[in-house]
Amino acid sequence: MAKVFGHIDGHPVGSHFPRRTELSEAGVHAPRMAGIHGNPREGADSIVVSGGYVDDEDHGNVIIYTGHGGRDSTTGRQTRDQVLTDSGNAGLVRSQLEGLLVRVIRGASGDPAYSPPAGFRYDGLFRVESHSIKMGVDGFRICQFRMVAAEEAEVAEDVVPFHGDLPHQPARTRTFTVQRSVRNSVVIQQVKQWHGGQCQLCALTLEIPGGSTYSEGAHIQALGRPHRGPDVTENVLCLCPNCHVLFDNGARYLTDDLRVIDGLTHQELAALRTHPRHRIDVRFVRQHRGRWISG
Repeated sequence: MAKVFGHIDGHPVGSHFPRRTELSEAGVHAPRMAGIHGNPREGADSIVVSGGYVDDEDHGNVIIYTGHGGRDSTTGRQTRDQVLTDSGNAGLVRSQLEGLLVRVIRGASGDPAYSPPAGFRYDGLFRVESHSIKMGVDGFRICQFRMVAAEEAEVAEDVVPFHGDLPHQPARTRTFTVQRSVRNSVVIQQVKQWHGGQCQLCALTLEIPGGSTYSEGAHIQALGRPHRGPDVTENVLCLCPNCHVLFDNGARYLTDDLRVIDGLTHQELAALRTHPRHRIDVRFVRQHRGRWISG
């Protein structure tokens, strides 16, 4: 079933649906059972938040959403580990990476403070800010996604079909999603300088005209909620853009002795490239690794 991202015509925010059948027929959330409508190729366009998983947290404009899989339908408890390769979970990861906004529908069985008294309610578009793997309250690994209500500026304009000759004027552009910030604090500049712009994970140096190099500063323990890492040199790596994305999403992590590990195969790739003046604090390494693996 094809994905339709964004609002659905005729069903504004606040629209109510008595049952999952009407929700599906309206195209607001297509599947009649699954809580996530998504796949790894296209992304996820909608989720239902209805108290199905004990690890869910609903704070209104921020939702900590537990992924799909491993739940006993009779008891509602987790009985096996979840994996990011499950279709719905992989779809939410794709939406995060591509900056695709996700429709959020709340059901009556969710947190009473934010849920409708009956049926289901469309509560607008959310972006997938981050994801991680953690040990759930039932003792199994779960995939969790931090969903944040989209600002008005993040919502794309409707695409209006055009018929006839194109006017001779520059195309209008508009930025409507933000995937991540590339910060350039004094701390990051210092780390980049120490490493000469060379990626500490793969050794790539991106040279651009004029004799400059391009690299990005990656915080090992991420800044901001819920991680609240500090902006200090001990918590920053100098990375190429590719490795930055891999590191931020658990496809690369570090051991305590600073070996680079492939997050998909868990095989060692190389030793982290270091500099005598750049000391990495293992506390931040452990916090980052703990988001993706246990132990």
